[in-house]
Amino acid sequence: MVGDKARREMNAFQRNESKETLFTFISAGDDPPKGDFAVQKKSPKLCGSNYPLSIAFIVVNEFCERFSYYGMRAVLTLYFLSFFHWDENLSTAVYHAFSALCYFTPVIGAIMADSWLGKYKTIIYLSIVYVVGHLIKSVGAIPSLGNQVVHVILSMVGLFLIALGTGGIKPCVSAFGGDQFEEEHTSERSKFFSIFYLSINAGSLISTFVTPVLRGDVKCFGEDCYALAFGVPAALMVLALVVFIAGSGLYRKTPPQGNVLLEVCKCIGFAIKNRLKNRSRQIPKREHWLDWASEKYSKQLIGEVKMVTRVLFLFIPLPMFWALFDQQGSRWTLQATKMNADFGIYVLQPDQMQFLNPLLILVFIPIFDLGLYPLINMCKFNFTPIRKMATGMILAGMAFGLAAVVELKINETDMPQLVPEESLIRVLNLAKNPVQVTIQDRDLFQQPVEAFQNPAEYSKLILNGEQQSLHFTLQHQGLSLAFNYTVKEKSVYSLIVFEAEGSLSSRLITDLEAKPENGLAAVRFINGLSQDVNLSIDSKRFIAVQKNYSASEYSLLERDKYNNGKCITEMGEFTLELGLLDFGASYTIVITNVSGGDVKTWKSEDIKANNVHMAWQLPQYLLISAGEVMFSITGLAFSYSQSPASMKSVLQAGWLLTVAVGNTLVLVVAQAAPMAQWAEFVLFTVLLFAVCIIFSVMGYFYVSVDPEDLEEKEEKRETSSRGNMISLVTQKTKL
Repeated sequence: MVGDKARREMNAFQRNESKETLFTFISAGDDPPKGDFAVQKKSPKLCGSNYPLSIAFIVVNEFCERFSYYGMRAVLTLYFLSFFHWDENLSTAVYHAFSALCYFTPVIGAIMADSWLGKYKTIIYLSIVYVVGHLIKSVGAIPSLGNQVVHVILSMVGLFLIALGTGGIKPCVSAFGGDQFEEEHTSERSKFFSIFYLSINAGSLISTFVTPVLRGDVKCFGEDCYALAFGVPAALMVLALVVFIAGSGLYRKTPPQGNVLLEVCKCIGFAIKNRLKNRSRQIPKREHWLDWASEKYSKQLIGEVKMVTRVLFLFIPLPMFWALFDQQGSRWTLQATKMNADFGIYVLQPDQMQFLNPLLILVFIPIFDLGLYPLINMCKFNFTPIRKMATGMILAGMAFGLAAVVELKINETDMPQLVPEESLIRVLNLAKNPVQVTIQDRDLFQQPVEAFQNPAEYSKLILNGEQQSLHFTLQHQGLSLAFNYTVKEKSVYSLIVFEAEGSLSSRLITDLEAKPENGLAAVRFINGLSQDVNLSIDSKRFIAVQKNYSASEYSLLERDKYNNGKCITEMGEFTLELGLLDFGASYTIVITNVSGGDVKTWKSEDIKANNVHMAWQLPQYLLISAGEVMFSITGLAFSYSQSPASMKSVLQAGWLLTVAVGNTLVLVVAQAAPMAQWAEFVLFTVLLFAVCIIFSVMGYFYVSVDPEDLEEKEEKRETSSRGNMISLVTQKTKL
């Protein structure tokens, strides 16, 4: 059972924490401040309260920085997919490599702040690096600037600098805000962290909704405006830096006093090294392996490190949760591109669905703290932190199970996956009467194809090699006509049958092999007139189609109703109405004749539109957000309550590293074991459930402690055993 003191500390911490860790790094040394640091400087107060005026600059800085980071990351996966034309696996892998780096670099920032520069200078210098990274990233998204290699190099350099900047300042900003308060103003400091956390979620919520709009609804250079979508977050980061520097004269700045994380690593390293050098059986064993560091480090430090390692051992299974959680910005976003995003009054961009997570977190925290948890306590159920975290894992696993079900429904409208020596074919009868089509040695199209009949599903053609010349026979009004066409493997075809100059003829044209990406619609035209036509779908697209049933290339369009197009012929200009071109569909539009002021057309849907609505992702977002509240907030609070005051920053660093490792796991799976997307979702579900069982077993044997009680016991044990220690024979080990 967690002691009363630990429980109170955990509850207070839980109200202020989420996936964004609020670091309060505690220095390892106890020496008084040195150098020119205005530690005792009293900042002007806000409106006569006990809140320093300086915190206003810090909160605004945090809002702008979080807007900058989450806004840029929201569109990152689609940037790789659409701008670089990478496949889904590579886009996912690079996205998670960047995310992992963002959670490895906080350790670097903490060491810089506590051992070298201090928090203020670390924030300034790394924010400059952050801004430079954003600017390089934005420039790299300008299509006219260089070739593909230049864009990739600029983007990767920009992302590296952004990861260094955002991760480096993460452990410093919140702690620097806490430094602004005087010791007696603890309640004000606690409320500050609540406001600070609110600014984080506000920046995340607004940016994940706004930047996808800048990307998709604004067009520049003739395509999605990624330069603007990255440029606005860059401008917000510049503003964050300017605001932070503007408050420079008001800050209380503490000096660097050494980093406790380094001390812990040195202590563990020395213990291992000393134990390996003293393996003689004549040397008595020690109760704990860390006791082998007692020749160099204090009993207090060793005791505190023991407490930390107990909790860090529990962290081992945790990366699997983050492996699932952070796929909201990669796999779930890619899933949304294959869904129907029309909500009636508003059409969502696929990367906008990510805004649900910060929104639901803000809703769930008060519901859980004020409603669910008290209700469970009233039922006399001992809902311990370990059980809450395990429940969070189960909810995340269920979310991915739902994602797998949704993916299977999406796949129903996909084109079949072709294998070698296999192709697909269908018939479009544009003649006036039924036509019977026969293909050499194949039993296809047994019934005559009616004139302008909506085509049936594609039929499968089995070839005897990479390509094969096939003999086609057409029977029409008692006449039989023969044609030969070469068919290639892993291709999709339409056989167009039409009447030209009083006789029956045909053409074999190539169709799309897969759905258009990113929810776009594909459309091509067949000109059934006896004269060439020029078509304009909108003010920017012009298509020329030759006469006598020639076919144009496919054009990719945003999902919309296109009823104001133009068709220009020798006889004049006519209105072209295409109707709705839906998400993910492919269309063939045949121009049949011109009468009055309109062009008569016939529209065929080659590939079905996305028929699974994006709202079906809502249950999985609900589950994984609820899982985050139970897992992340509870886990941070629990580990915080189980560590001594001087070691809290070490556990926070360990917590962030679990996020980094989780993202690395996704990277490995995406590259090393590519599989069908629904199968990958099932794999992650099974893995998380297995890890949940392991974590629950580990938690069952874990005994919660009050760090102060453990320290007292350690001191008593050391006092009683101090006289029994014998000198060690060390092998050139400096003690």
